[in-house]
Amino acid sequence: MRSEVSTERVVPSHARLDALIQGKQAVIGVVGLGYVGLPLIRAFTAAGFRCMGFDIDQAKVDKLIAGESYIKHIDSSALAQLVRENRFEPTSNMTRLGEADCIIICVPTPLNDSRDPDLSYIEGTARSIATTLRPGQLVVLESTTHPTTTRTSVLPVLEATGLTCGIDYFLAFSPEREDPGNPNFQAATIPKVVGGFDERSSDLACALYAHAVVKVIRASSLEVAEACKILENTYRAVNIALVNELKILYDKLGIDVWEVIDAAKTKPFGFQAFYPGPGLGGHCIPIDPFYLTWLARKHGEQTRFIELAGEINAHMPQYVINRLGEFLNEQRKPINGSRVAILGVAYKKDVDDPRESPSFELLKFLLARGAVVTYNDPHVPVLPRMRHYPDLPAMRSQGLTPAYLGAQDCVLIATDHSAYDYDFIVEHAMLVLDTRNATKGVTRGREKIRKA
Repeated sequence: MRSEVSTERVVPSHARLDALIQGKQAVIGVVGLGYVGLPLIRAFTAAGFRCMGFDIDQAKVDKLIAGESYIKHIDSSALAQLVRENRFEPTSNMTRLGEADCIIICVPTPLNDSRDPDLSYIEGTARSIATTLRPGQLVVLESTTHPTTTRTSVLPVLEATGLTCGIDYFLAFSPEREDPGNPNFQAATIPKVVGGFDERSSDLACALYAHAVVKVIRASSLEVAEACKILENTYRAVNIALVNELKILYDKLGIDVWEVIDAAKTKPFGFQAFYPGPGLGGHCIPIDPFYLTWLARKHGEQTRFIELAGEINAHMPQYVINRLGEFLNEQRKPINGSRVAILGVAYKKDVDDPRESPSFELLKFLLARGAVVTYNDPHVPVLPRMRHYPDLPAMRSQGLTPAYLGAQDCVLIATDHSAYDYDFIVEHAMLVLDTRNATKGVTRGREKIRKA
């Protein structure tokens, strides 16, 4: 007697997942609920997908469950509605990663103490995903890193499960492109570069992002997509270093570098304006070029241009402190014992993100030289603990009253928040050190203003 053979058609993993994506039935799991992860969840839920958010920080998860946003430009009431309607479920339980059809990794990629890449967050997340990896899942890395990371640090961990990439599960890289504080661009309105491990992975990742972002640009490989992000941020770092170096030179020549830049940017082609400051800040630009220089050394090559830019930018906080010393000396005051108020500890204007902010370097240098330092930042009410600055004292943002400003030997503008009334600040301060050209429009009391 002939045995019966099942005629039920086995649907391939990629076809099942594609159907879920096209029907917006795929569950999106985002690992890392910070300045990249939360905006991404907002974009996918707005497109009609249900999202799960994973983070090992239980305090963050608890706030999100309660409908509280800890990021200024993410609205709490909108988050609360998403949680209430079960369109967004925050959790710290990584064993639930298997419930998501598409997993997007948005974890930090810092540098270690020797300024080499620290991939521990990516590798730890890959191990967590591997414990629940199942056929029909798409994994996308968004964390900024050096080319080859997805293939050499994520793929082997997932392959160790016995599942085959491109057949059972799918893998891609799509670099995050967030610009906190920029009202003109959000996650959904910024074009997305996507590179897959293979054609099926690329197809699925592109199809997924096409629902949530304005435009998807398909790269030919994981490595092209990874290198794209490093190029974007290295481009900025190098050009900022150029204007920082010119600022130092022009200061000695008595030329205002900001006026020079304003004049140069009137050229309608061949020039893009970059601006000097007290140092680089944010999670990307001060860090990402070092991923590239590390990779170059690993392959026996040098990136002298990038390394020089890093040296110039890293020197800027010390340059600001040296200029402060010169200006206080004009008043017959040493830095030691002088009262200095730092305005702004966020890394850029109008955000609450302090990551890699040059203000922490300024605080460290000033305290080491004996200054009595306080700060104000309308977006950062309490000075956060930063792992590279464990010895900084606890501080709270001080109110910008006439009495407070008048009691300072110098008010140092480190971040040019729009909330600041610069006419008011200059009026009541004895000396203002402006590192951002924030006082450009101030007409009265300009004799008090110095630039650095």
